[in-house]
Amino acid sequence: MAEAEFTATGVRIERWPRSLTRAGQVLIKDGRLALLTSNGREIDSAPLGAVSAAKPWFAGVGRMVATVNGTRYRLTMGQRNVRLDSAKAVGRFMEAVRGARH
Repeated sequence: MAEAEFTATGVRIERWPRSLTRAGQVLIKDGRLALLTSNGREIDSAPLGAVSAAKPWFAGVGRMVATVNGTRYRLTMGQRNVRLDSAKAVGRFMEAVRGARH
């Protein structure tokens, strides 16, 4: 079984204007991105080729926007952790998405 390229737990996942979960999980494994609720139910998933990620200039520390199958999600990583860890998690997520696309 292959290791996950990226995993983050305790992620707030929102689809404007409402929150889908406050303690979700983001998982990149075998070239696919999966957004999961806190109890493991899938919110959305797609091959990394159909995913784009960006950190808008107005987004706070640990926040970013991911588009999965044409649906925009706002992700807030590391809500309960140190701010520095959440900034690193966003950077690692962006690298994993970009690396798979190139």
